[in-house]
Amino acid sequence: MAAIHLVDHPLIQHKLTLMRERGRSTSGFRRLLHEISMLMAYEVTRDMPTSMIEIETPLETMSSPVIDGKKTVFVVIMRAGSGFLDGMLDVVPSARVGHVGLYRDPKTLAAVEYYFKMPTDMPARDAIVLDPMLATGNSAVAAMDRLKKTGPKSIRFVCLLAAPEGLENFQRHHPDVPIYTAAIDRELNDHGYIVPGLGDAGDRLFGTK
Repeated sequence: MAAIHLVDHPLIQHKLTLMRERGRSTSGFRRLLHEISMLMAYEVTRDMPTSMIEIETPLETMSSPVIDGKKTVFVVIMRAGSGFLDGMLDVVPSARVGHVGLYRDPKTLAAVEYYFKMPTDMPARDAIVLDPMLATGNSAVAAMDRLKKTGPKSIRFVCLLAAPEGLENFQRHHPDVPIYTAAIDRELNDHGYIVPGLGDAGDRLFGTK
């Protein structure tokens, strides 16, 4: 079973607390998500491979490590995953971006796909999948099923909040994919929402209902 990485840095936990507050404005929620995604990007990319290049400093020539960002793909699970993206791109600006369009059927809670677009040469790329909420896990599992058909070199899943039910569902279907999350909340309610949670991330991010 792949590891679950709890990213519990104090700055991330502080900002997550502010995001959870019911009265937080749309602009405030959006800004905090952007800041947390930047901070989480450092943890997710911690063990990314590097290669040595030769550069010229003001004093001499040297060999120094770089990450091949062009081989990294941030895969956004729309729509809420879009709010996670910009902060990640601030840290890895040369990464490619793929999109998976999914919505959750309100009656069955099953994931329904409406869009899928990835960069070329996926077998040569490392995929980092972004979705703020891992609730039932159905959308994440469906996105992973679809993504794996493109054959990426590696896959990681990043979320802001996870429920135990979603973690169990995800790991049952994709035990090889490591999960990075800022918090594991108590449970899902009868409507499939994470509690205590922070509400619907997409609605709070875009100011919709």
